[in-house]
Amino acid sequence: MVENGRPRKRFGVVEVTGASMVPTLTNGDQVLVRYGAAVRPGDVVVLRHPFQQDLLVIKRAVERRPGGWWVLGDNPYNKTGDSTVYGPVPAELVLATAVLRFRPREEDQRSLRARLSWAASALRPLLADASASSRLRAR
Repeated sequence: MVENGRPRKRFGVVEVTGASMVPTLTNGDQVLVRYGAAVRPGDVVVLRHPFQQDLLVIKRAVERRPGGWWVLGDNPYNKTGDSTVYGPVPAELVLATAVLRFRPREEDQRSLRARLSWAASALRPLLADASASSRLRAR
């Protein structure tokens, strides 16, 4: 779609499964993503897995390298696959950048205190995190 001579940015919602992005994202989180947005180091991105292109994954874009983006999960103890396994991800496989995280409320959160605690942490913007990019690059 083109609007005013430029591609129109589209938004969508994806659900996180797995623990590769803990503590930033946890299993069951919903993420608002912006398709076609420019990627910067530190952005959380949605990409097609380089070896299984029907599989979408969410990782942090650490840096641009020859051949594409070097992406890593935020959780250093989770070995589900990232650029340490499949190398740089070609830019055309990076589909979207994450904008906002929404953490669904758990069923057992019935007290006012539990609900207020959830409300304070449920919505979080996912801004490019240059410090995470530097920390991950050191791994």
